[in-house]
Amino acid sequence: MTWLITGGAGYIGAHVVRAMTEAGERTVVYDDLSTGIAERVPDGVPLEVGSTLDRERLSRVLAAHGITGVVHLAAKKQVGESVDLPLHYYRENVEGLRVLLEAVTAAGVPSFVFSSSAAVYGMPDVELVTEETPCAPMSPYGETKLAGEWLVRATGRATGLSTASLRYFNVAGAAAPELADTGVFNLIPMVFEKLTEGAPPRVFGDDYPTPDGTCVRDYIHVVDLAEAHVAAARALEESPGRDLTLNIGRGEGVSVREMIDRINAITGYGRPPTVTPRRPGDPARVVASAERVATELGWKAKHDVQDMITSAWEGWVRLHPEAARD
Repeated sequence: MTWLITGGAGYIGAHVVRAMTEAGERTVVYDDLSTGIAERVPDGVPLEVGSTLDRERLSRVLAAHGITGVVHLAAKKQVGESVDLPLHYYRENVEGLRVLLEAVTAAGVPSFVFSSSAAVYGMPDVELVTEETPCAPMSPYGETKLAGEWLVRATGRATGLSTASLRYFNVAGAAAPELADTGVFNLIPMVFEKLTEGAPPRVFGDDYPTPDGTCVRDYIHVVDLAEAHVAAARALEESPGRDLTLNIGRGEGVSVREMIDRINAITGYGRPPTVTPRRPGDPARVVASAERVATELGWKAKHDVQDMITSAWEGWVRLHPEAARD
């Protein structure tokens, strides 16, 4: 098979490209490079620069490379930004997906893996979030991901396209320092940034109904996430006609305070956090049930939080040498 990886020059996309290539799959990257970095694309992997809104370019790329499967990661993904720019997010994430699916089905591509998010669940009041937990997204970003799942599923039912929607939980870590996340939108890089600046990390609220009063989240190493994409791609290839919706998490919760304590220990900073008021819309606990993905794909996360922080820190220090501690 030949897989088109949209957003393949991004943080997660580059890891998926590497994992697919190492698994023996031929890959082609399609990225508009608005946030992606061309240097992340491995030697020998074609890079096609373009937007998912460009139907003609998509059709040319699908035909030129004989694409037989698509992993769609290209999207806007900042929750706060989506609140300010909902029309932009719906255009990029939903209309971009619609145009891509139109090109994919016209070209007769049989398999499609969609990058979704735990943001589709909103604020679930459950110990473990299963795929049957009601979806109630709380941001335009989460709404676009849920709408994307509906669109992918409906297209599959109408055309026979084999589909998988993977709901990522909190992604962290890196396979190598040069593939590390360059954004500062998630907890680990946000803590790194504060420590590097000489400021205390921030805890947004410590009065939640959790063991230490801070929010609890499920963190997944990006390498494990990439391997889940390989498993999903192989499942669609081996069993045509499948329609999968799967949580991708470890099934273990870590609190914000616990995470900051571990980051301080690994980085050598030892700087206690400061507590600020809660952020609107932050649920107390969001932890995945990973049972279905184990059953359907035979996949299970291998890396722990220590691996995530250590590898992420190596990438951060590569970009910010002044952060290194003697």
